[in-house]
Amino acid sequence: MNAPISTLVAAEQADLADAGVRARIDDYVRAHPRATPFHLTGWNVAVARACGQTAHCLIAQAADGEIAGVLPLTEIRSPLFGKALVSTGFAVDGGILTRRESIAEELAAAAWSLAEKIGCPSLELRGGPAPGEGWIVDDTTYLGFARDLAGDDDAELLAIPRKQRAEVRKSLDADLQIAIGNWPNDLAMHYEVFSQSVRNLGTPVFPAKLFREVAKELGDHADIVTVTHRGTPHASVFSLYLNGIVYPFWGGGTREARALKANDRLYYELMCHARRRACTRYDFGRSKAGTGVAAFKKNWGFEGVPLRYAKRVADGAAPRETNPMSPKYRLQVALWKKLPLWLANAVGPVIAKGLG
Repeated sequence: MNAPISTLVAAEQADLADAGVRARIDDYVRAHPRATPFHLTGWNVAVARACGQTAHCLIAQAADGEIAGVLPLTEIRSPLFGKALVSTGFAVDGGILTRRESIAEELAAAAWSLAEKIGCPSLELRGGPAPGEGWIVDDTTYLGFARDLAGDDDAELLAIPRKQRAEVRKSLDADLQIAIGNWPNDLAMHYEVFSQSVRNLGTPVFPAKLFREVAKELGDHADIVTVTHRGTPHASVFSLYLNGIVYPFWGGGTREARALKANDRLYYELMCHARRRACTRYDFGRSKAGTGVAAFKKNWGFEGVPLRYAKRVADGAAPRETNPMSPKYRLQVALWKKLPLWLANAVGPVIAKGLG
């Protein structure tokens, strides 16, 4: 049972080097109905370690030590994209996790104080309750896509709208093989596909170490589904799991994937695999409103719901801009698409580790 408000003490920084503290935070996260994998300490520690950033976590707790609120934060420092405190870094969700509005306000204030203390002119909260005065709230840029899984494989297929269902049926008859796991070979196949996919979209790829560290920290709460054709991987997705929900997060396909129906097979296989893992809900992640990716998810029977992000910036500073679809990056994106893959994979991680 939650402690009375009168017994709460001020928000404070948690020691993420203490295994016992991390376990207490993760227990709180797993018991919270609005938690995501990005609230787990393992996510924050993994992305900070892999990308050379710094992990923080604010907790609000009662005098008896009971945790009543959590705010994971990643300190991002990049010579290209500037400095920011982000909840949570390299994620599409995060933000304040609590059941009480007063604690949310306290954690937001503590986060801004931390940002000022460490010299970050920008604070970004991706999800969770949006603070009030002094914050810039955006609930029009991104849509989130999620729905419940069906009861069995056949029902799942029927739950997919007719046009997309026809493509999935074709993929089931195609010469495709499925690999599932989080072993080094699974990580290698995924990175081979994912690096091609993001290069083709004109964006730098994350360091391979990021995927390894997340797989290591989250363990059984993460795995990879890969679709191959004659021994070559063509579509792959790195997924996260928490509280009966699957989060297909880092996914991509080669240029040949569309003709092979590999992407269609990939996401249907993940739905079936997630149900075998006792998942009941499928969170297809965020997409920018009005894009082809958003339309793709709608074709699968997912309705977009606006996501709410909040930013606070220091006086005289401008909000950090890292969205590759921003007009300011149009030329860079066009040039990146033309890079040889070996060069994109060599340079991309140096840039991407500062995106956050």
